[in-house]
Amino acid sequence: MESLSPVLSPTAVKFSYPKLASMAAYAATLPSFSFTSMASAQRRTPTSIHSAKPTKTLSATATTNPISVPPKKVLVPIGYGTEEMEAVIIVDVLRRAGADVTVASVEPQLQIEASCGTKLVADTSISSCSDQIFDLVALPGGMPGSVRLRDCAALQEITRKQAEESRLYGAICAAPAVTLLPWGLLKRRQTTCHPAFMHKLPTFWAVKSNIQVSGGLTTSRGPGTSYGFALCLVEQLFGESIAKEIGESLVLIPVANGSEDIEVVTIVDILRRAHVDVIVASVEKSVRILGSQGTKIIADKLIGVAAESTYDLIILPGGNAGAERLSKSRILKNLLKEQELAGRVYGAGKKATAHPSIVSKLTNEVINGTKVVIDGKLITSRGLSTVTDFALAIVSKLHGHARARSVAEGLVYDYPRS
Repeated sequence: MESLSPVLSPTAVKFSYPKLASMAAYAATLPSFSFTSMASAQRRTPTSIHSAKPTKTLSATATTNPISVPPKKVLVPIGYGTEEMEAVIIVDVLRRAGADVTVASVEPQLQIEASCGTKLVADTSISSCSDQIFDLVALPGGMPGSVRLRDCAALQEITRKQAEESRLYGAICAAPAVTLLPWGLLKRRQTTCHPAFMHKLPTFWAVKSNIQVSGGLTTSRGPGTSYGFALCLVEQLFGESIAKEIGESLVLIPVANGSEDIEVVTIVDILRRAHVDVIVASVEKSVRILGSQGTKIIADKLIGVAAESTYDLIILPGGNAGAERLSKSRILKNLLKEQELAGRVYGAGKKATAHPSIVSKLTNEVINGTKVVIDGKLITSRGLSTVTDFALAIVSKLHGHARARSVAEGLVYDYPRS
């Protein structure tokens, strides 16, 4: 297994000149901080020789319906001190599902500073939303963000009407206790919130669950449960099938002439066995590529088309010639830069393992002799003999040991107990 670069260093990981170690997997977390630039990603199931499933585009409405159905309208208010992970994840997931999400600032200006210092830019002011009808109002938490939302009279009136007219509303983290409770919108509703604020909830109605649905109200606990919270809202708006599709991980595997055949095919095979949505994208002018050992492989799409989506994971296969051609792809370089700028890429200063021929060239902390190393969100592997371990490690990282062990059993492969 060869490397895109002879050196895995902080400079390389920063992608100022993006050449990365082979078989390095980078996990996605958050989208761009400007809400107006956050496009809803359409997830497509590959239709190449790797998969027999038909192509489908995630849509809130049936494509065969000649009647134009307006998208579901969602309001996500933000203010000074709003928890940024919660706000961005809620917006991103709902837009992926096809919702028309409006991010409204409760402050005099559109740009706000979130609870951990991230600067977010809203689409509009909350005052412009007062005469609109929303299918869902979703309140992120954070402090003092929840207080800022609570003190906004316009938002209070919008949310009160939402509850009175039996439309969906939800809150996460501190917002159920700090914002909705003083507004009187938790009456006779089972509610959960951040553990630090549970004592504020009425004892009889307080529930220690990650997500709680009670009538039209949905509440959740904090940043760690925000993805599940958002998926729960998607399910209520669009149905279980859409929520399930959104919940699947989307993985990109760029390939080129000279990419290592075994690595590409094995990784794709194992991830799809684990029901991971995998996109194989060619950086060549054609979707047809020739592997390092002469295997002809047809990618799902060209890298230019694949770049239109956001990925939870990008996996770079090895192969000397293939790695070199990947490193020359301007589109792939931009994708990796976007991954980093959006907070989805980690690796500088990480522990790593690699093919024996290049271990001595790595400047980061190297664990020599190890098959697979998982350190934060960087996953590396040594070579062809460890590719199965590598793919199973990715499955475990995405969906847990239970699913990885299940896939391993189907392969008649010994999955480590620890």
